[in-house]
Amino acid sequence: MNNKEFIYNRIRIYTGKDFDPMDDEQVEKILRAKFNIFLPQRTSINESLKSTTSDHEILSLILQYRATEE
Repeated sequence: MNNKEFIYNRIRIYTGKDFDPMDDEQVEKILRAKFNIFLPQRTSINESLKSTTSDHEILSLILQYRATEE
């Protein structure tokens, strides 16, 4: 299992479902529905994830996943 798979598995544990952490719409939807996290408006979703006031680990996991190469 590579690092990206490991991170994805941790994300799945938190969310309880499969979803694409690279899909901006799915990320926003799951954060709102499951964690009640609303992202601030920024020029990119990655900037929104970084600047949100929540300190939930799911945010850093999604950012790590997005930054990890195959």
